[in-house]
Amino acid sequence: MPKRVLCCGTFDYLHPGHESFLKQAARLGDELVVVVARDENVKRLKGRSPDHKEEVRRARVEGLGIAQKVQLGYAGKNLLQVVRDLAPDIIALGYDQGRPPGLESALSSCEIIVLDPHHPERFKSSFIRKQRMEKE
Repeated sequence: MPKRVLCCGTFDYLHPGHESFLKQAARLGDELVVVVARDENVKRLKGRSPDHKEEVRRARVEGLGIAQKVQLGYAGKNLLQVVRDLAPDIIALGYDQGRPPGLESALSSCEIIVLDPHHPERFKSSFIRKQRMEKE
Protein backbone atom coordinates (compact mmCIF):
# COMPACT_ATOMS: atom_id res chain seq x y z
CA MET A 1 0.00 0.00 0.00
CA PRO A 2 1.46 3.43 -0.91
CA LYS A 3 2.66 5.68 1.90
CA ARG A 4 1.13 9.14 2.00
CA VAL A 5 3.32 11.91 3.39
CA LEU A 6 1.81 15.18 4.54
CA CYS A 7 3.49 18.48 5.19
CA CYS A 8 1.96 21.83 5.96
CA GLY A 9 3.16 25.39 5.97
CA THR A 10 2.64 29.00 5.08
CA PHE A 11 5.24 29.14 2.27
CA ASP A 12 4.98 32.94 2.17
CA TYR A 13 8.36 33.53 0.55
CA LEU A 14 9.11 30.31 -1.29
CA HIS A 15 12.86 29.74 -1.04
CA PRO A 16 15.46 26.95 -1.29
CA GLY A 17 14.82 25.96 2.33
CA HIS A 18 11.19 25.20 1.46
CA GLU A 19 12.27 23.27 -1.62
CA SER A 20 14.67 21.17 0.47
CA PHE A 21 11.90 20.56 3.03
CA LEU A 22 9.50 19.35 0.34
CA LYS A 23 12.10 17.14 -1.36
CA GLN A 24 13.03 15.54 1.98
CA ALA A 25 9.34 14.93 2.70
CA ALA A 26 8.76 13.42 -0.75
CA ARG A 27 11.53 10.88 -0.17
CA LEU A 28 9.71 9.52 2.88
CA GLY A 29 6.88 7.92 0.94
CA ASP A 30 5.08 7.39 -2.35
CA GLU A 31 2.72 10.38 -2.36
CA LEU A 32 3.41 13.86 -1.02
CA VAL A 33 0.46 16.06 -0.10
CA VAL A 34 1.12 19.66 0.90
CA VAL A 35 -1.37 21.79 2.78
CA VAL A 36 -0.84 25.54 2.44
CA ALA A 37 -2.15 27.61 5.33
CA ARG A 38 -5.15 29.85 4.78
CA ASP A 39 -4.59 33.60 5.10
CA GLU A 40 -6.98 33.86 8.05
CA ASN A 41 -5.25 31.02 9.91
CA VAL A 42 -1.80 32.56 9.39
CA LYS A 43 -3.07 35.86 10.77
CA ARG A 44 -4.62 34.19 13.80
CA LEU A 45 -1.59 32.00 14.58
CA LYS A 46 1.27 34.36 13.70
CA GLY A 47 -0.41 37.66 14.53
CA ARG A 48 0.11 39.04 11.02
CA SER A 49 -1.20 38.36 7.55
CA PRO A 50 1.08 36.66 5.03
CA ASP A 51 2.59 38.97 2.43
CA HIS A 52 1.29 36.77 -0.39
CA LYS A 53 -2.31 35.63 -0.76
CA GLU A 54 -3.14 31.97 -0.16
CA GLU A 55 -3.83 31.12 -3.81
CA VAL A 56 -0.50 32.63 -4.88
CA ARG A 57 1.34 30.64 -2.21
CA ARG A 58 -0.49 27.43 -3.16
CA ALA A 59 0.25 27.90 -6.86
CA ARG A 60 3.94 28.52 -6.19
CA VAL A 61 4.27 25.32 -4.15
CA GLU A 62 2.39 23.41 -6.83
CA GLY A 63 4.65 24.93 -9.49
CA LEU A 64 7.70 23.27 -7.94
CA GLY A 65 6.35 19.93 -9.15
CA ILE A 66 7.49 18.07 -6.04
CA ALA A 67 4.12 17.21 -4.47
CA GLN A 68 1.44 15.05 -6.05
CA LYS A 69 -1.23 17.24 -4.44
CA VAL A 70 -1.17 20.80 -3.09
CA GLN A 71 -4.25 22.22 -1.43
CA LEU A 72 -5.31 24.98 0.90
CA GLY A 73 -6.02 24.12 4.50
CA TYR A 74 -9.45 24.48 5.99
CA ALA A 75 -10.64 27.81 7.30
CA GLY A 76 -11.33 28.03 11.00
CA LYS A 77 -9.74 26.93 14.21
CA ASN A 78 -9.84 23.14 13.76
CA LEU A 79 -6.45 22.81 12.08
CA LEU A 80 -6.29 19.06 12.60
CA GLN A 81 -9.42 18.27 10.56
CA VAL A 82 -7.60 18.54 7.23
CA VAL A 83 -4.94 16.17 8.60
CA ARG A 84 -7.60 13.65 9.66
CA ASP A 85 -9.32 13.90 6.28
CA LEU A 86 -6.09 13.33 4.35
CA ALA A 87 -5.15 10.38 6.62
CA PRO A 88 -1.37 10.46 6.09
CA ASP A 89 0.97 7.68 7.10
CA ILE A 90 3.71 10.19 7.82
CA ILE A 91 3.64 13.85 8.79
CA ALA A 92 6.84 15.69 7.90
CA LEU A 93 7.58 18.74 10.01
CA GLY A 94 10.16 21.39 9.32
CA TYR A 95 12.97 21.74 11.84
CA ASP A 96 11.35 24.96 13.12
CA GLN A 97 7.71 23.87 13.10
CA GLY A 98 6.05 23.14 16.39
CA ARG A 99 3.70 20.22 16.79
CA PRO A 100 0.09 21.37 16.85
CA PRO A 101 -1.57 20.52 20.17
CA GLY A 102 -3.38 17.20 19.96
CA LEU A 103 -1.55 15.98 16.86
CA GLU A 104 -0.24 12.76 18.36
CA SER A 105 -3.53 11.80 20.00
CA ALA A 106 -5.57 12.65 16.89
CA LEU A 107 -3.43 10.45 14.65
CA SER A 108 -1.85 7.81 16.86
CA SER A 109 -1.00 5.52 13.93
CA CYS A 110 0.76 8.31 12.01
CA GLU A 111 4.54 8.69 12.19
CA ILE A 112 5.85 12.22 12.76
CA ILE A 113 9.28 13.03 11.38
CA VAL A 114 11.17 16.28 11.83
CA LEU A 115 13.24 17.09 8.75
CA ASP A 116 16.71 18.63 8.53
CA PRO A 117 17.22 22.37 8.06
CA HIS A 118 18.67 23.75 4.83
CA HIS A 119 21.00 26.66 5.61
CA PRO A 120 18.59 28.23 8.13
CA GLU A 121 20.95 31.17 8.58
CA ARG A 122 20.15 32.22 4.99
CA PHE A 123 16.83 30.70 3.99
CA LYS A 124 14.01 31.63 6.31
CA SER A 125 10.90 33.55 5.31
CA SER A 126 11.26 35.94 8.24
CA PHE A 127 14.76 36.93 7.04
CA ILE A 128 13.51 37.53 3.52
CA ARG A 129 10.55 39.58 4.79
CA LYS A 130 12.85 41.69 6.98
CA GLN A 131 15.27 42.34 4.10
CA ARG A 132 12.41 43.46 1.84
CA MET A 133 11.02 45.76 4.51
CA GLU A 134 14.45 47.37 5.02
CA LYS A 135 14.68 48.08 1.28
CA GLU A 136 11.33 49.89 1.23
